[in-house]
Amino acid sequence: MSKAGSLGEYLRARRDLISPGDVGLPAHGRRRVPGLRREELALLAGISADYYLRLEQGRDRHPSAQVLDALARALRLDAEAAAHLHQLARPVPARRPARRPERVPVGIRQLVGSWTDTPAFVHGRFLDVLYANPVATELAPIYTVGVNLLRAVFLDPSVPALYPASEAVAANAVAGLRSLVGAELDEPQLTELVEELSAGSERFRHLWARHDVTARAGGGIRLFHHPRVGELELRYEKLTIAGTNQSLVVYHAEPGSPSTRSLRALARFAARDRPVPSAS
Repeated sequence: MSKAGSLGEYLRARRDLISPGDVGLPAHGRRRVPGLRREELALLAGISADYYLRLEQGRDRHPSAQVLDALARALRLDAEAAAHLHQLARPVPARRPARRPERVPVGIRQLVGSWTDTPAFVHGRFLDVLYANPVATELAPIYTVGVNLLRAVFLDPSVPALYPASEAVAANAVAGLRSLVGAELDEPQLTELVEELSAGSERFRHLWARHDVTARAGGGIRLFHHPRVGELELRYEKLTIAGTNQSLVVYHAEPGSPSTRSLRALARFAARDRPVPSAS
């Protein structure tokens, strides 16, 4: 993180993504910046250009809620991104209590382990897989306890073949990590991960610099190309585990679809080939 701080970096990144035409401003003259100029954003937010400059340069890191709301509107942030903006402006304690190792609640482990035909896994705050049932690991080897999903998506050469839409998967993974860590960007584990991925992947560097965030919970459709059963089109549900920074991800198929039959085949492979995952 630069001297401008996380708030200033976020404002700069989002400003670069808005063109004058997006907000009804004329784009006269030669422009040295890819998005809005500072003074243009300040005008849209109803604040002085000098005050906005102080925010972006990190000389004022705690603006009022009203100023943040105005900036969020000017930057056309959605609810999740606006909440992230407010979070970045909150004071971060100089000393944080030591974090305990992430452990999946017993009830969640029992539930996920009981789903023999339904791929499901739990990931932690930095997208490490903490628990996965056998059919999830059979669906995608990256859903294995101990694997970091972000590291796999950007550095594992086998992943693009598994996900036909790997570009979207990568973008969602980075935005999901931003959402999970919030303003605590100086966590040693996060710093190490970001440095490793930045050194090994230009695509990660580009996505990380955008400062996108996405909701912790949600769902959608994901396509897989599996070497044993071929194409699968699965819905996924991403659920927040109460009282933790962990998320439960569950895949399921449209009833009666070819993907339902493929999942059953994967479950048979998993029962035959893989042991039940450890509960530790």
